[in-house]
Amino acid sequence: MANLSVTKWMARRDVSRAMPYGLAIASVTGALVLELIFTRFHLPRAFAALALSAIAITFWYGGTKPGVVAVLLAITIRSYMFEAEISAVSRVLYDLVFVIFAVLMSWLKRRRNDLEEKVAERTAELTAANIELKTEIVQRKKADEKLRRSEAYLLEGQRLVHMFSWAHDAANGKVTASPEVRRIFGASPEEEVSTTEFFLSRIHPEDRAGAEREFAEAGNAKSSYESDYRIILPDGSIKNIHTIGHPVLNESGEIVEFVGTAMDVTEQRRARAELETAFEEIKKLKDQLHDENVALREQIDQAFMFEEIVGSSPALHTVLSNILKVAPTDSTVLITGETGTGKELIARAIHKRSQRSGRAFIGVNCASIPSSLIASELFGHEKGAFTGAMQRHQGRFELAHSGTIFLDEVGELPAETQIALLRVLQEHQFERVGGTRALPTNVRVIAATNRDLRAAIASGTFRADLFYRLNVFPIEVPPLRQRKEDIPMLVEYFVKRYAEKAGKQINKIDRNTMELCQTYPWPGNIRELQNIIERSVILCSGETFWIDEAWLTIEVQPSYRNPPEPGKRNHRGRPCGLRRKSRWTKWGRSQTWHSTLNPGFKDQTIENPETQIRTRTAVGCRPADGNSGVPEFS
Repeated sequence: MANLSVTKWMARRDVSRAMPYGLAIASVTGALVLELIFTRFHLPRAFAALALSAIAITFWYGGTKPGVVAVLLAITIRSYMFEAEISAVSRVLYDLVFVIFAVLMSWLKRRRNDLEEKVAERTAELTAANIELKTEIVQRKKADEKLRRSEAYLLEGQRLVHMFSWAHDAANGKVTASPEVRRIFGASPEEEVSTTEFFLSRIHPEDRAGAEREFAEAGNAKSSYESDYRIILPDGSIKNIHTIGHPVLNESGEIVEFVGTAMDVTEQRRARAELETAFEEIKKLKDQLHDENVALREQIDQAFMFEEIVGSSPALHTVLSNILKVAPTDSTVLITGETGTGKELIARAIHKRSQRSGRAFIGVNCASIPSSLIASELFGHEKGAFTGAMQRHQGRFELAHSGTIFLDEVGELPAETQIALLRVLQEHQFERVGGTRALPTNVRVIAATNRDLRAAIASGTFRADLFYRLNVFPIEVPPLRQRKEDIPMLVEYFVKRYAEKAGKQINKIDRNTMELCQTYPWPGNIRELQNIIERSVILCSGETFWIDEAWLTIEVQPSYRNPPEPGKRNHRGRPCGLRRKSRWTKWGRSQTWHSTLNPGFKDQTIENPETQIRTRTAVGCRPADGNSGVPEFS
């Protein structure tokens, strides 16, 4: 604490100014005391020397002004106390010595101060330089550390992306590469990787000449280049490498070195190939899905005959058994039967239980398409194949690829289309209309007809070889009149279906209606039954289902392709051009034939074998096209 107080007291401004003068007084006083001591003990007097020492100390430590005070004090003391002992000349010499000594000390003091200032300035400069040096050293260390970390990151990044950097010296051909080159090129630790020969030896023989040529061309043009090639590793595996190089030129424009990077793009190439394959598959599936959706939308727009196969009669059981046997195969199926018996439903059942059930089911009604367009509809056409063909059109066989195509009313195909269909069945390929390229097809064909194809073959309207190709596995669908056991079940099924659709509650079926349904022969088969039940449900206002007996009356006007000659008779001996009127009741059928071609023709009556009721009838003739004059419900 005392030292601290003294330090504070000495730091005061007035004290710090008075201390140099106190030093002058003290030093001269000290010299006087020593002179007196020397005199007391009879020692040699040395006041002059002691005074000079006091003056020197004062000048050195106190400054010029305190030094002058010390000189004046020394002269005064010498003049008053020791003047009798020395002569006047000595006194002048003493005073001159003191003055000269004072001047000398003053000069030394100034030189000392100048030197100290220079030393202080130099010290400050050195201190600043030292600080800057330390700062630069710290920054350099940080930069070095950052550089090392960057190099480590670069090497790690190159390792992760399977890439290395390289530099090729144009003067000596030496190659400098980052460490990743050994892993990519499969080089052992003792193997030399700084030569061009090493890299060329790894390049695939088929790509080596191309890689050398690209590098030489870039050197001649003094331009950057990119190169792709394969390398063969010591274990025999192959990698794909992508290299980028850039020339470094000197002031004269000459190449000093090539620098660049090389990347292992094997995984990228494999992934790209897989991705392209996947895209192609997706595009193919997308196109197929689009085509199938188009076909399905067309199918949805159509009214299906019914949704399920209903019945348990022996005749239907035989058909279902044949479906289960033929469905797992790819055999062609020919479904025959009268119209409205459910031939398309049978075809769908075969497709649903086949190995192609996950693919499209494409249905074509050959009778509903004009003969001039049926080939284009089935096999497609090229752009400009005919007038109005503004773009390429895919046919039904293309849409059904890997699936099933159902050719309904196949007996109505024109002759030229029959030939094309025969080629599809034999060679599994076809050509678009207007095209020249054969397109392969993998499709199962199911055909259906209500015509007698053997009679059509005999008349020359259907090809025999096509019939034998289609008739691999025939299925005859029985008419409804041969499935009378199934009629009650079908009536209940359709009544429930259309009642739910109409939002009605029908709980029972009239007994007379059920008897009427079982006795009526249903020439229109299930389609006729379905339509009559739908009509009855619409008109039904209560909970009991009934059918108007008047609806079961048939009047059919036969149509001919070529009008028969008057008086001509058919194969049953009946005259051509008759109109049959049939009325069905619960007791049986009566029918009357009226001539529409020969008004003078006299009717005759025959015995009806079913009802033993005498009816009026007549005999006709078969038209020239082989169709019976009697209309058939097919």
